[in-house]
Amino acid sequence: MKIYRSYEDLPKIKLPLGQDVFISDSTIRDGSQMPGIVMKKRHKTEIYEYLHKIGIEKLETFLFNDRDREAAKEMLDRGYEFPEVTGWARANPKDIDFVLSMDGIKETGILMSVSDSHVIDKMGLKSREEAQNKYTDALQYAVDHGLKTRAHIEDMTRADNEGFVFPLIEKLLEIDPDCIIRLCDTVGFGIPFPGVDEPYGIPHITQRLREIGTKNIETHIHDDFGMSVACSIAGYWYGANWSSLTFLGIGERAGNAELEKVVLFLIQRVEGFEKYDLKSITEFARFMEREIGIRVPRNKSVVGKNIFAHESGIHTAGVIKNPFTYEPYPPDLVGGKRELMIGDSSGLEVIRFKVEETLNDLMHIDTKIDKSDPRIKSIQADIQKLYNEEQRVSAISDEELKRFVEKYFMLESIIEEHSSNEIHSDKKRKNKK
Repeated sequence: MKIYRSYEDLPKIKLPLGQDVFISDSTIRDGSQMPGIVMKKRHKTEIYEYLHKIGIEKLETFLFNDRDREAAKEMLDRGYEFPEVTGWARANPKDIDFVLSMDGIKETGILMSVSDSHVIDKMGLKSREEAQNKYTDALQYAVDHGLKTRAHIEDMTRADNEGFVFPLIEKLLEIDPDCIIRLCDTVGFGIPFPGVDEPYGIPHITQRLREIGTKNIETHIHDDFGMSVACSIAGYWYGANWSSLTFLGIGERAGNAELEKVVLFLIQRVEGFEKYDLKSITEFARFMEREIGIRVPRNKSVVGKNIFAHESGIHTAGVIKNPFTYEPYPPDLVGGKRELMIGDSSGLEVIRFKVEETLNDLMHIDTKIDKSDPRIKSIQADIQKLYNEEQRVSAISDEELKRFVEKYFMLESIIEEHSSNEIHSDKKRKNKK
């Protein structure tokens, strides 16, 4: 019989192909293109520091202006092994020269748009053949100048992969067999299910890339249909060894696959990912809110303020007895903190628990209260009155609860003692008469 009553009891899954997998972060490249976002140099270097704490293997950055180059230089000067700082270029020698001029950068991504809409309408090229020549020439230039390469196959999930893209990739691999082929789901059309064929199936595309001899496959999935995390994990499942992610999923339009979600899944659900550390991830999210203006929804996975907040009677009672009951992973795994809240759906158990905490703070002694204590029921009645009669819409703050505790557990006992003394004095005066 299997018993699941703790995190340790739950089995972890295994990647079926058993390959080593890695993460390339694009927060300061793709993420910085998010409308309304401006990243200063200090923002980029601080993001780099957080990624280092997590253990992310690689990041990519633009190198076109002085601010970008100064940030990249400062990151390189810190001397960390991870994340490796890599560049980004369009498919032309001039862009690649920007990367080559940056001492310390040994790898660049090269943008290679492959859908007909991008090749003909966006780039104004006359044919797929012209695009192919442009891309192979650019990759050859980068390799000839000593760079490691990533081919960013843009809009692959809306392209003729069998007729154009896979033959192109075969030519790229002839130039650089170790080139990382980035499967770019540019507008989020990718589907994570194995039965889905061209051009949407991420499992199918990944398997075909392996069949044509691709050693290094990386997914880069946008979230326009809300499938980015699922497709990124599906990429790993079917043979990709890299995924390109952004913290909080920032990026153009609906953004990208969220780094924090994918890393948490790997750490908590898949065997063999002790190399990543998410203890700074909640602090990282607060930094992005405070410094860059990214609003993090309260209920956002991993870093939302409500992730370890419990209010309803059933949930809070369960968490008090065993956090595993309603928390899928411990708060300290992501640098979070459990918060038990009192609201309109709270029961006696959480009120009892919070009253005990408050009494301990007020009196500096370990106090135990039974939830059937009439004073607990009186506090619950007062709280329900607030919601029923005053139409309150917020939780009860710790300061408000403190006033209830003072009223029922401290002031009432003084009043009762005072009343008892008055009655005793009255009896004495009557007896004297």
